[in-house]
Amino acid sequence: MKHKNKSSKMKQADTIFLPLGGTGEIGMNCNLYGVAGKDGYEWIMVDLGVTFAKGENALAGIDLIMPDTSFIEKAGGLQALLLTHGHEDHLGAVAHLWRRLQCPIYATPFTAELMRQKLAEQGLEDAPLHIIDINAHLQIGAFTIDYITLTHSIAEPSALAIRATHKNGTTNILHTGDWKIDPDPIIGAPTQEDRLKAFGDEGIDAIICDSTNALVAGRAGSEGMVAKNLRETIARCKNQVVVTAFASNVARLASVTQAASACGRVVCLAGRGMHRIVAAAQKTGYLKDLPPFVEEDNISDIPRNKRLILCTGSQGEERAALARLARGDHRHLSLKKGDHVIFSSRVIPGNEVGIGDLHNQLVRLGVEVILPKGNDIHVSGHPCEDELRDMYKWARPKLAIPVHGEARHLKAHADLAKSLGAAALEIDNGDVVQLSPFPKVIDKVESGRLYLDGHILLSSDDEALLARQSLAQNGLVVVAIPLDSANRLAGEVDVMVLGVPEDDDLYDIIYDAIERVIPSNGKLTPNKADKAIVRHVKNAVAAQWGKRPQIEVQFISCL
Repeated sequence: MKHKNKSSKMKQADTIFLPLGGTGEIGMNCNLYGVAGKDGYEWIMVDLGVTFAKGENALAGIDLIMPDTSFIEKAGGLQALLLTHGHEDHLGAVAHLWRRLQCPIYATPFTAELMRQKLAEQGLEDAPLHIIDINAHLQIGAFTIDYITLTHSIAEPSALAIRATHKNGTTNILHTGDWKIDPDPIIGAPTQEDRLKAFGDEGIDAIICDSTNALVAGRAGSEGMVAKNLRETIARCKNQVVVTAFASNVARLASVTQAASACGRVVCLAGRGMHRIVAAAQKTGYLKDLPPFVEEDNISDIPRNKRLILCTGSQGEERAALARLARGDHRHLSLKKGDHVIFSSRVIPGNEVGIGDLHNQLVRLGVEVILPKGNDIHVSGHPCEDELRDMYKWARPKLAIPVHGEARHLKAHADLAKSLGAAALEIDNGDVVQLSPFPKVIDKVESGRLYLDGHILLSSDDEALLARQSLAQNGLVVVAIPLDSANRLAGEVDVMVLGVPEDDDLYDIIYDAIERVIPSNGKLTPNKADKAIVRHVKNAVAAQWGKRPQIEVQFISCL
């Protein structure tokens, strides 16, 4: 399906890059590439992920946030969705938004298995999911795409070498996805440096590149070194060991399991995420040579000093296995004084309070909490400065467009790219970037957010969300007024509050405000009285309490 784009600004571009999420923020990645044709633009989408409501941005009842894809739904012409890897911030929204997009999905085997599970959960078993080779060569409309293997903190991360063909020639784009340079990745192949160099020799017009660690000097570190340090750390432990890590890091799961075996311990997996990732990895050929895991309900058969529990919950998630262990409400597993909990993970910004609370709970139990020191038992999956330098040396792009980072990360990345000889554009979600005939920002489109509320998707301006935020911050006052058939007061006014302090003076003030609105004859005009009561009560409460609650007035008919 093609669409004649009505934007005169957009019509001048041969090739377009348009991020709908993941630029100016970390998470919720969603990127569009467009090529002009005689009947309009053809588009491909690269990744479609989520972010999580947390910290000051948390919304009552909302956990999952995803990009608003309205632009491409209206524009039409979407040929395919290509996934670079299996992290939630790159594929977590697909199953929730696919019915709106109705396009083929392409992914390498491990990523496709994770995607298959998510589609099945949403009743989308028949969605066109194409499992492709890790070195796939695809021809999709005006786009030729080659998958190039990189290294990251999950199996099968890929860059995309995109050749966009239009009437004036071809625009070459390198979309890196998430990456680092790991000489010893444990799982999967090393970075395909030769293929990156070959694409660089061909000439890369633009690189769309990960900026997460652009402010960090040096290199991210290797999974191989983490494996060695984990083995040494576990060997020093005398009692039960619990290791918490990102479940998606298949290499880390392998390293922990192998270290446990070398130290004479058996491994128990705890948490749905661990079981899901291990199942997907084994189904697609990874983790085949590991010793068998012991089931949770059989753990009591193993002496405590011979156990290692590998669990979810490194970010302080309340419902994760580690939090349940810390609270003492896990059905099969427990912690005792003298046990050891190893955090083989970093703190994701926004999770500091939850993780700190979890650490405190563990310390109160008498558990030894072991945290990373530098790159000893955890390394990042994103490129630091020296790795970015390597990438630019191999790719030699004419233009750099930093993505996957907050404003400070994008600025640092752009400055580095310029120092290495590339031009750079600092952009944000919704910016329409013309890549050819010459690079510049030519337009701005809507790039909002969608919120998953139970099973329903809401827009950011949905009244339910706005009301919930107001209730969470300011509470609710309900005024019930009984009226007879002539709209005269027919009984006592009743006031109910929710989320408002139960203070006698405050109640008196509310009733006084209502009485000032009701005339001496008790006759009311509901529409006028409604507005007057809301205004008077809100102002009176604000003067006493300092907050302006939501006011609801109900007129009750007493015939």
